[in-house]
Amino acid sequence: MKFSANLSILFPELAFTDRAAAAHAAGFDAVECWWPFTDPTPDPAPSSARITAFVDTLDRAGVRLTGLNFYAGDMPAGDRGILSHPDATDAFDANLVVVREIAERTGCRHFNALYGQRLPGVDPDLQDLTAVRNLTRAAENLADIGGVILLEPLSSGENGDYPLATPDDACAVIDRVGSPAVRLLFDAYHLTNNGVDVVAAVTELAPRIGHIQIADSPGRGQPGTGTIDYDGFFTAVEATGYDGVVGCEYRPHGPTVESFDWMTKRS
Repeated sequence: MKFSANLSILFPELAFTDRAAAAHAAGFDAVECWWPFTDPTPDPAPSSARITAFVDTLDRAGVRLTGLNFYAGDMPAGDRGILSHPDATDAFDANLVVVREIAERTGCRHFNALYGQRLPGVDPDLQDLTAVRNLTRAAENLADIGGVILLEPLSSGENGDYPLATPDDACAVIDRVGSPAVRLLFDAYHLTNNGVDVVAAVTELAPRIGHIQIADSPGRGQPGTGTIDYDGFFTAVEATGYDGVVGCEYRPHGPTVESFDWMTKRS
């Protein structure tokens, strides 16, 4: 099984620009991240210089980018995506241009589009239609390079009024789009929090999964710090024939470099 380090949540003791090198030093050759252009404010369309600086950081570290989130608004302030927000379609289109550029420059092919929370006073049906239209455009825009657009259920109670809580919620949207390039992001932490038996579900949903992420529950720490049966989960994942990377998207309990014992025991 191949693992990638999520630079947005691992190595919190380091500046973001130093995390790719730290991941490589810890044994990773693959990394992923949330939208990286957030300082001093989240920017869906950063300058070419900022894009180059980000790509150069990966190149110098000797790692490949295997997953990237679309711009998701101001996540520290509570935002969880703009995919379904009718007033943010221009920002999504501008962001799609940048995502395409990063894809071409890094070889990254998996892109997570957080759905966005329900907006007060906005018809939910309009939000859902907006999401389908944006997903369709993204899939069409990245089709020629084999891009995969991911849709992720998130933990209820932790992410505001975010309407995708289960695989069924996400798959209903994916079915409306009708493109094989739009797939489920299976996050074991979020799904466990929402009552899903992830060991059984990863087998059942294998044909629909585009990417897998892990953290233990409760606490969102490394495997072994919570109650998820990760031995059973990894065995189930391997049995499905999943050949992608598994993203380590957890908050380390202790120094990050000391949080990889669970991985060492599997090798």
